[in-house]
Amino acid sequence: MGTMSEGSFFQFLLWSWFAMAAATMITLSFFLTAPYGRFIREGWGPRIDSRVGWVAMELPAIVGFGWCYLAASRSLGDIDTLFLLMWGGHYVHRALVYPFLLRGAARQLALAPVLFGALFNAVNAYLNGRFLFHFGPAHGISWVLDPRFVGGALLFFVGMGINQSSDRALRNLRKPGETGYKIPRGGLFERVSCPNYLGESLEWLGWAIATWSLPGVAF
Repeated sequence: MGTMSEGSFFQFLLWSWFAMAAATMITLSFFLTAPYGRFIREGWGPRIDSRVGWVAMELPAIVGFGWCYLAASRSLGDIDTLFLLMWGGHYVHRALVYPFLLRGAARQLALAPVLFGALFNAVNAYLNGRFLFHFGPAHGISWVLDPRFVGGALLFFVGMGINQSSDRALRNLRKPGETGYKIPRGGLFERVSCPNYLGESLEWLGWAIATWSLPGVAF
């Protein structure tokens, strides 16, 4: 029996990612509440400091995507570097800045969701990075003028702004050392329940359009 080529493995993993998304949506909608935040509970492994957990969970996205960029099988151009900067702009903030801006008393995360998150980020980085820098079509600098890139990048950065400003508003609800939950007011919090999640959803919708890729859609 021959070994599976990386191309075949990539395709298998990509379509498995779509299937996993559907299974996760059904599971978390009807059968299980993720043990995160106010829903943290026993049975999901030991608890670790939330800052350590955030770094461990998000860092694979930086390392994995960076590896794909450095291991590219073709000469990369400015547009590839721009994709790297877009991806890194989100994940450097998420992994190395956001955790250390959190206010309130030291909080904890269950180990299992951290491990699941790290696995997700590692696979997601591989699928997106390997497609952009190896399996997918090469994009010349003219891609920056393509309506798909222009519209997608605009959506990406608008979403990033909404995500980070909403996170900042949530952080500012608590004074240093304060615990508990408060209801945020003002801005998009008057329109939608979780503008921080809305912003991140817009980011990655924009990414899928700007990269015009199935891995982006799977994300």
